[in-house]
Amino acid sequence: MAFKRITLAFAMLLTGCEESLTVEDICVESPAMCNDLNQDSHCKAQRERTIVSRHLESLQPTDEHKYQLLKAFEHYNQCIALAANIQHIKLKSKTTARRHAHLTSMREMARIYQQTKHTSHPGLLYYHWSRNNDESALTRLLALEHTAEVEQSAEMQFYLASYYIKVDEEKAINFLYNTLALNKAKHEPNPEIYMSLISLFYKHQQYKHAYIFAKIAQLSGIEHIDILLIEQQLIAQGKNLESLDRLAEQTLQQIDQGTFISPRK
Repeated sequence: MAFKRITLAFAMLLTGCEESLTVEDICVESPAMCNDLNQDSHCKAQRERTIVSRHLESLQPTDEHKYQLLKAFEHYNQCIALAANIQHIKLKSKTTARRHAHLTSMREMARIYQQTKHTSHPGLLYYHWSRNNDESALTRLLALEHTAEVEQSAEMQFYLASYYIKVDEEKAINFLYNTLALNKAKHEPNPEIYMSLISLFYKHQQYKHAYIFAKIAQLSGIEHIDILLIEQQLIAQGKNLESLDRLAEQTLQQIDQGTFISPRK
């Protein structure tokens, strides 16, 4: 088996020490972690993340490790499902291996869902609701809304925003702002945050805010941002676009540096 020898640091919680392993090490020591996944170059990053997550979950099968493994398998599954449809002209065994890996990911995700039916982990609760339409999981998640575990997680704030955008748009905006406020320095936020804020602000005729986040989205490299209608509304109101452009640049800099503060706090 040929693997890129990337060193990965794992906190060995069961032994209380820290140990450095490579993906190759894991596969040599525990072949079952790797043998049912594809071994060609497709989906390499997703595959490596899945192997690492499998290893950690095997060491300590906590809900947090199961959650990270579930996310890893979902990303891997999305990639390998596409790769499984790529016919390899000379080596059909590669196509077969990808399809087998796709089935593995489906089976493993089903296992985790089954094992975490009664979880109180907010991330798992969100997945149970959003992927499996489990309304009881949503009820339990909303009950955790004001806990530190949820309030201090950018990921969870975004998840709640995705729920509230359908039932309470003002609250959704608050959660989207919180997500940006919790963004770590040099970490690129999910583009859906900007797109959602643009849409919500435009819908509520808050064109200045819609314009600022449209400019932030453009500056972030997001393509196909329809800013013309927003500009027309602002020009009709006599607004100075140059000052809004500067504000957009400053806001993006704060987000990139991890210093953005929600204006609704």
